[in-house]
Amino acid sequence: MKKLIITLSLLAALSLASCGGQEASSEKESSQSSASEEVSEDPKESAEDPSSEGSAEHATAPQNEVGFEGMEAVTADALNMGNYYITVDSSSSMFKIADCVLHADGESLTADIIIDSKSYDALFMGTEDEAAAADQSQLITYTENESGQSVFTVPVEALDKEIQCAALSAKKQEWYDRTLVFRADSLPDTAFKEARYATAESLGLEDGEYTAQVELEGGSGKASVESPAKITVEGGRAVAQIIWSSDKYDLMVAGYLEYSPEIKDGHSVFEIPVTGFDYRMPVQAETTAMSEPHMIDYTLYFDSSTIEKCD
Repeated sequence: MKKLIITLSLLAALSLASCGGQEASSEKESSQSSASEEVSEDPKESAEDPSSEGSAEHATAPQNEVGFEGMEAVTADALNMGNYYITVDSSSSMFKIADCVLHADGESLTADIIIDSKSYDALFMGTEDEAAAADQSQLITYTENESGQSVFTVPVEALDKEIQCAALSAKKQEWYDRTLVFRADSLPDTAFKEARYATAESLGLEDGEYTAQVELEGGSGKASVESPAKITVEGGRAVAQIIWSSDKYDLMVAGYLEYSPEIKDGHSVFEIPVTGFDYRMPVQAETTAMSEPHMIDYTLYFDSSTIEKCD
């Protein structure tokens, strides 16, 4: 009988321990699940539907770099009067600008920011805190174009300058900070009153082969190009040999034209025209180093003070 009582007591103790362990485990899992739900955000939803912005967006939405190092502001007096399509960098991956038209009247700049969705009710040129405190008359609402897109007409202080812009989420009715840069390097040469760069012709370079220091900017910063670069001048036209740090680049775009590489000793080697010297020349390069080919924006800066004639 004594043995039976001891056995039953042990079984009861084990049963209680088991239940307690299950309850603790269940409580722990519940706590982890709850914590996970507090910070979770569906990446697909966030990437494809800007109206899904919520309180977690400030902390979790991917942020983009805007502009480039050493950029100098370009004001209205530097541009010829006219309307120009322009590229706009946005710090928020959720604030997707489908197109933008810059209006220059000689004294001021405005831009029509075109967005495909109806995800935003208004914009304010300032921070989200300033927008929340602003008078209703200071808010910029949208009009709808023939394609059904939202068009916000905003003042532009200058190109190649970080500009604060707050966007009012239509769904959440909350303001969100963005930083915009209207890129001067995306405008045609005819938009500028004065030449933006030096050319082989303006520098008086005779036909022949030269070298010049070249600086690459953009991307993750891991890629590089060989410097100095070899430059061939013929008939006032300069062509540079761009040697990448790897052989994972299979395409470059310069001056709206595509160029294919030659693979040499583990490097992708391109021959591309030099639009200008002393100027951050916009180019694109497609890398195959990722899971899928990916086109990346870069700039190349050819320093005319370092040009040397080859023997």
